Amino acid sequence: MLSSLARPLLAALAVALSASIAAPSALATTGSPIFVLNSLDADVSVIDPKDFRQVKRIPTGKEPHHLYLTPDRKTMVVANALGDSLTFLDPVTAEVQRTVHGIPDPYHLRFSPDMKWLVLAGNRLDHVDIYKWQPQNAAQPLALFKRFSAPKTPSHLSIDTRSSVVYASLQDSSELLAIDLNTMAPRWKIPVGKLPADLYLTPDDKHLLVALTGERSVEVYDVSGAQPRLVKKLETGDGAHSFRALGDRKHVLVSNRAANTISKIALADFSVVDTFKAPGGPDDMEILTDGRTLMFTSRWARKLTVMDLQTKQILQQVKVGKSPHGVWTLDQMPRQ
Repeated sequence: MLSSLARPLLAALAVALSASIAAPSALATTGSPIFVLNSLDADVSVIDPKDFRQVKRIPTGKEPHHLYLTPDRKTMVVANALGDSLTFLDPVTAEVQRTVHGIPDPYHLRFSPDMKWLVLAGNRLDHVDIYKWQPQNAAQPLALFKRFSAPKTPSHLSIDTRSSVVYASLQDSSELLAIDLNTMAPRWKIPVGKLPADLYLTPDDKHLLVALTGERSVEVYDVSGAQPRLVKKLETGDGAHSFRALGDRKHVLVSNRAANTISKIALADFSVVDTFKAPGGPDDMEILTDGRTLMFTSRWARKLTVMDLQTKQILQQVKVGKSPHGVWTLDQMPRQ
């Protein structure tokens, strides 16, 4: 039986614990499932957005690393790097639409906004592949159009709003490559900071942000001219890795995986205006339609973490698979 002294102490402890994680009622409710890619389990967790409960796991090819919603918002594409395949998922029903095999080393992926091209970064094979998208061909919707040598270790991709140029970070040579999609020829290649990873192109296509995972910073390049020009280098946190636009066209977030933080960058002057504590090695991020509910994969903790950007409180953590990487949902704030 509890003593009269123990009862108030336990009551105080319960209050403190409940305050550390905000009530689930604070979560934004959406209708479409949330997808979390588990790289080392070769599957995708499907999360119910109403109660943030994992409802099923969808097997994919071996070692999936990134997923991407097609510009027409009809398909979620999972790139299975060691499986040499792409898994196509319905973003509403979470059912497999099709699997396309024979795609060498698809690590990162981007569709051109006009949906004419699918660009894939072959991380371990040192190439960037341009595939022609032909959805009318049910048997083979992709046809390899051109392969570019991209040593060493192409990591992340970005494509401008005009579907005219693709940018690729070359992780192990610490370079940035630009490829013209109209002429199908390289535009330029330049040295950048250590271990470049994700890229973010501003809505006006003028500035490209490069996350430097081997450092604690983000480089900003003016890419509006014939040759890129470094305009700023800002400190964020150790292991700057992945970007997610806030959806207001004024700010972008970057996850600092080694620092266990997320930095908020103002696009007006490319300055860090806020920092959020983010446990477990924050990686890819998603923002729900309320503009304040942030989800990020806690890579080392095997969890999807949900945070309120206004209060900076962790709302929920959902146990998922090994090495969770990408996260995406149809009910999202704009990615520009």
